[in-house]
Amino acid sequence: MASSQNLELTQKLGIRLSQQQLRFTRMLELNTPELEEVVERELEDNPALGVKEETTEEDVRRYPVYSRPKPDDDYVFSPADESVTLYDQLLEQLSERRLSANVETVARFIIGSLDSNGYLHRSLTDIIDDLAFGPGVEVTREEAEKALEVVRGLEPAGIAASDLRDCLRMQLLDMKPSRRRDDALRIIDNAYEAFTMKHKHRIMSALKLSDREASDALAVILSLNPKPGAALGYDPAEGSNVIVPDFVVNVEDGDISIALNNRIPELCIEVGFEQAMANLERTAKGRPKKGSEFVVTRYNDARDFIRVLTQRQQTMMTVMSAIVKIQEDYFRTEDVYRLKPMMIKNVADLTGLDMSVISRVTSNKYVALPWGILPLRFFFSDSIGEEREGADAATNRKIEAELVALIEAENKSHPLSDRKLMEEMQKRGYDVSRRTVAKYRDRQGIPVARLRKKM
Repeated sequence: MASSQNLELTQKLGIRLSQQQLRFTRMLELNTPELEEVVERELEDNPALGVKEETTEEDVRRYPVYSRPKPDDDYVFSPADESVTLYDQLLEQLSERRLSANVETVARFIIGSLDSNGYLHRSLTDIIDDLAFGPGVEVTREEAEKALEVVRGLEPAGIAASDLRDCLRMQLLDMKPSRRRDDALRIIDNAYEAFTMKHKHRIMSALKLSDREASDALAVILSLNPKPGAALGYDPAEGSNVIVPDFVVNVEDGDISIALNNRIPELCIEVGFEQAMANLERTAKGRPKKGSEFVVTRYNDARDFIRVLTQRQQTMMTVMSAIVKIQEDYFRTEDVYRLKPMMIKNVADLTGLDMSVISRVTSNKYVALPWGILPLRFFFSDSIGEEREGADAATNRKIEAELVALIEAENKSHPLSDRKLMEEMQKRGYDVSRRTVAKYRDRQGIPVARLRKKM
């Protein structure tokens, strides 16, 4: 069979971003601490880039960028967490025990393996292997079991439990013996599934308990701490959970003010590089002669960085101003019911910016308000139902608030199912489905009806 070769010409439509556009896109995605770090690093790396000083020299080209609020208007945000952590307290208790070197090594490793709630989700076999392949410490099974026993004996009770059932049992065993405690142990050991389902009658039937005895035992269990480690501070691996807002919005005497919250100085081109560029010898075509590449490259990098940074700051302010304009009623009243349906497209239409730009500006960014710090995505919400004459379409924020209010007011002995919640919401004029109710309930961290039931 003869083979043939064909030459075909095809066209493809695509967009190729310039280096400066890519730099601008990446800079939009940065939050305040990340941006400050980038600016600081650029100032260190590029000698042509400088900080505007208090001077009146006319030959300094200034590129103004938005700065943080004035010192007298400074805000105090979430401080760094200086509390004693779970690990600090457990290691301090461990240091008071007399243990062999291997047992103490394993115990420290176990403490370091606990999650922020104090649970141990790794098996002793995995821990022994990690010690062997990591630090190169060989320990026996007996030494590992002894170390786990020691850690589980530390305060608070329930530390290093494998699951909730184990945690509750450890805390019950740590209590003084009594009829109520013993009945509670029997429930955990022999009727745990009925307990999780909140089926009190099944517990009474299985364990031959009276209504009063079952109630007393359940009260003991419900008084226990399901997250014993959470009360002792944050997990260091998860950081101190400090949020630095990117914007500050104030409302005074009816006026709303917006400011970028950063410590970025006003940048400029260093005078020496300005003069060097002005004095460069050029070719007949106007290009700098060879040997001046360093000056030209650094000058251009500094100029482009200032332009991109200025564009980034201006874009941030443009987007935040549009959000405030659309949600002005909320900013003036702090009333979640005054939030309007708002999507990225609405902000794009108002600003003339591309929706991808709006998405990058609002992702992982926060605003400080007089009543707290909120993510920018808080202000975005879909509308539920259609606008009726004399009434606005409800936002999903409003739906969630109504749903929470319904659940808080329900009879806890007979909590409302998702279908009942849907019917109640529809009575209030909200056209929502059962699936929508379930989605918003889950988003608020509210369990299903059977788990809200109080025995």
